[in-house]
Amino acid sequence: MKTRNIFIAAGLVVLLGACNKNMLEVPPPSKVTPDNYLVEESQLAAYAIKQYEGLPIFGTFDGDAHTDVGARRAYDAKYTPGQWRVAQSGGAWSFTGIFQCNYFLETVLPRLAAGTITGNAGNIKHYIGEMYYLRAWAYFDKLQSLGDFPIVKTTLKDDKQMLTEASKRAPQTEVARFILSDLDSAILLMGATAPTGGKNRLSKSCAQLLKSRVALYEGTFLKYFKGTAFVPNGPDWPGKTKDYNASYAFQSGSIEGEIDFFLTQAMDAAKAVADAVPLVTNSMVLRKETTNEDFAVASEANPYCRMFSATDLSGFSEVLLWRDYDLGLGVSNGIPNTIQAAHGWGFTRGYVDRFLMANGLPIYAPGSGYAGDDSIQLVRQNRDGRLWLFLAQPGQINILKPSSLGTHATPIVTYPDILNLIGNHDNVTGYMSRKGNVYDGAQLGNGRGDVGSIALRGTEAYFNYMEASYEKTGTVDGTAKAYWEAIRKRAGIDPDFQKTIAATDLAKEAANDWGVYSAGVMVDKTLYNIRRERSCELMGEGLRNMDLKRWRALDQMSATPYHVEGFKLWGPIKNWYKASTLTYNIGDRSTVSDPALSPYLRIYQKTPTVLAFTGYRWTMAHYFSPIAMQHFLITSENNDVKTSPIYQNPGWPVEANKPPLGF
Repeated sequence: MKTRNIFIAAGLVVLLGACNKNMLEVPPPSKVTPDNYLVEESQLAAYAIKQYEGLPIFGTFDGDAHTDVGARRAYDAKYTPGQWRVAQSGGAWSFTGIFQCNYFLETVLPRLAAGTITGNAGNIKHYIGEMYYLRAWAYFDKLQSLGDFPIVKTTLKDDKQMLTEASKRAPQTEVARFILSDLDSAILLMGATAPTGGKNRLSKSCAQLLKSRVALYEGTFLKYFKGTAFVPNGPDWPGKTKDYNASYAFQSGSIEGEIDFFLTQAMDAAKAVADAVPLVTNSMVLRKETTNEDFAVASEANPYCRMFSATDLSGFSEVLLWRDYDLGLGVSNGIPNTIQAAHGWGFTRGYVDRFLMANGLPIYAPGSGYAGDDSIQLVRQNRDGRLWLFLAQPGQINILKPSSLGTHATPIVTYPDILNLIGNHDNVTGYMSRKGNVYDGAQLGNGRGDVGSIALRGTEAYFNYMEASYEKTGTVDGTAKAYWEAIRKRAGIDPDFQKTIAATDLAKEAANDWGVYSAGVMVDKTLYNIRRERSCELMGEGLRNMDLKRWRALDQMSATPYHVEGFKLWGPIKNWYKASTLTYNIGDRSTVSDPALSPYLRIYQKTPTVLAFTGYRWTMAHYFSPIAMQHFLITSENNDVKTSPIYQNPGWPVEANKPPLGF
């Protein structure tokens, strides 16, 4: 079962739990009509849980692939300008999820006011709060993809004039404020815990965390894109071409006022979560393993490890929302097998190198004690506990508890299949993730597991506060200091972050970490280290693309291409493979990159026919998705797209199958 399906187990609980005395009086599904649906508490609960399918999860921890953190075997076209083109139809301009939320809210809110919904009043309000959250989530997705977007609060009739009028794009600052308003409603209505389902359903803290994420996104986006066409009232902002946005004024009076507003909102919401969410313990006994089996046993016993691989995540303080699976109900996943098979992706050299030593020094700093990267064992030695823990090393135990069911896994971690010959353990970079690894053979038997999968982790709030407060004030305040030290202590690093800052060389970090930059300029060392800490803790949890975008951290690749690299193949590691299989400079038959280019495996520099062979490049238009032609045409008069109220995103043409302007 694909892990992006709905929180099905939680949904079954809701539906099965609905078989109570009150539900005996409710018509069967075949007799349900709009007039007699959404009139009872359990119906609200069931409707809301169906909308959870739009929420992301990180079960296999590969959510940061196609960034400077992780790479897949195939390159991403957004880094080869000219290949991403305007579509004829589809795309991010869609209202399906928003419609579902609007239908619920416009139906339920009048009934709530009239007192015609039966059930527990607190529970009813909680489920309404869930729908405000889900609408906010749907709009946040649009904010990231498109920036300006229509704010639609009701369902609309199938009337061209009405739908065309509703297609007018609100400036992104108004979209972000609307999202925060919905989240404020969710915070007001939802309880500290859900009426049913526990942490399998949304709660007040989930809404506070998302509020901090959205506010931080908008505050930093406005800061780093100020003075460009990507923000309202910026030079050549396309919104100015339409009369309905021509005289737009920021609610706070200026873009600087908006930045301050959003950063303040981010700080307040993040602090509310972080102060209430203690960090899960990292036992640190893992650093003393003497055998691979000791490593595996300790991993199972370590709460920090188990948080990412247990079947029941309800007892972990940091987990705010998670997806449950139940083999007894036939609800399973293949997460354990996918992780052990490396699922076609791997950490980049740039990501591995940014992790500090346990003494708090960067690997290049004098006296750091870095052992080098001639083997993965050396790479892990005396490093940040998160890298030491979650970077797989050939020979480590994979299965601690054998299963009579059979298994699709191998007993130990194999040499990474960088050549894609085996068809299993397909690791493209040589650096394989072990985050979420399960040692129980029963979970691996026949590819049917029921490990839980995290959707929201409260630890993010620590980082949201740290960053928002520094962006707002330029200092690390007492609260941020306490959060930062707690994170580092849990990771087994010297908590003195000032020591790290003093030893940081941005020029060296910039060679592999895109987070060094904003708008093509290096940020200061303190801000960079806040960004570094964030990426090291949240590995694979799907936030890196969002972060790079809001930081405007890709501009530098417009002038200087970036080559994605993996482990140091051209050293002792080459002996892991038969010499005859490591072929290069023979066209399409090459299996690896030329050692003359770099001692590190260059993922996309094997065959010259690969478009990314010359490196990853960037163009400004790619910070937003293009709007497909279909949407201009159906809102125009006589197919004249100039009459449409919709305007295209900066740098993109209003013509199908065309790349950004200038390519």
